[in-house]
Amino acid sequence: MAVIRSVIQGVGAYLPEQVMTNADIAKIVDTSDEWIVARSGIEQRHIAAEGEKTSDLALAAAHKALVRSGIDPTDIDLIICATATPDRTFPSTAVAVQAGLGISSGAAFDIQAVCSGFVYGVATADNFLRSGAAKRALVIGAETFSRILDWEDRSTCVLFGDGAGAVVMEAQPSHGGRDDRGILSTLIRSDGRYQDLLYVDGGPGSTKTVGYLRMNGREVFRHAVQKITGVIEETLVSTGYAADEIDLFVPHQANKRILDGVAKKLGVPIERVVMTISKHGNTSAASIPLALNHAFEEHRLSEGNLVLLEAMGGGFTWGAALLRW
Repeated sequence: MAVIRSVIQGVGAYLPEQVMTNADIAKIVDTSDEWIVARSGIEQRHIAAEGEKTSDLALAAAHKALVRSGIDPTDIDLIICATATPDRTFPSTAVAVQAGLGISSGAAFDIQAVCSGFVYGVATADNFLRSGAAKRALVIGAETFSRILDWEDRSTCVLFGDGAGAVVMEAQPSHGGRDDRGILSTLIRSDGRYQDLLYVDGGPGSTKTVGYLRMNGREVFRHAVQKITGVIEETLVSTGYAADEIDLFVPHQANKRILDGVAKKLGVPIERVVMTISKHGNTSAASIPLALNHAFEEHRLSEGNLVLLEAMGGGFTWGAALLRW
């Protein structure tokens, strides 16, 4: 049976020039390289320059993805930007990207699902494309988390970094079989009972301030392994694939111990898991497309590969997407 699939035609990324190492952070708060690496696997992260906005990062990643896709920006009719650190309360960061690309038609909007934002964005774009409401979508994950960190809180400021990644998705007719290229399945979930375990303590509707990131790290870790493993297993069951058939796992880069724990629970060889956390830190919604771009540039992605994306973020939100490259 013929179906429409959302095929990824290009991937791109951007990281700010400034690199902050663990030794640099140790000059700000009472911590050490050994302490940070042991608890998170992070060695360094990138920090946006003064005046460098989330939309600047997003636009740079979008340009690279578009060039690699061979698709002209004016042929994009949907832009989704996943971010928890927008340039402004409104309008959306996505419309700033739209203007920067010289696009004046179609639709552009932001999605806020924190670290799960990119998976939510891919799922949303996939529904637009499969329904025929759009033909080509640009999905971006972009964050400047350095702007919402309490640089006196060593339990959080050591974990996060800035960056952006993007993919170009195009609706294409397929046979509807297991060998189809494109998005094969997406699952997104949330449970607001846990919203106070990972949050920002401000907002225009409450404190009239931006606020700082706050986290109960132990509880987040416990839920992350459980919920991520669960949504991956649900995705595999729904598509009829087994974990050992997945060529590449591209997870949200939150903590190396979480990545190791999920891989162990699923019985996945660690060599199949893309890990960029040591060099990028946790870049929230940007981490999956940054890792996907890294895999592309390292020639770890070949046409026909089965690729699984997964994430969990504040809310809690979590989700997974299975695709054939």
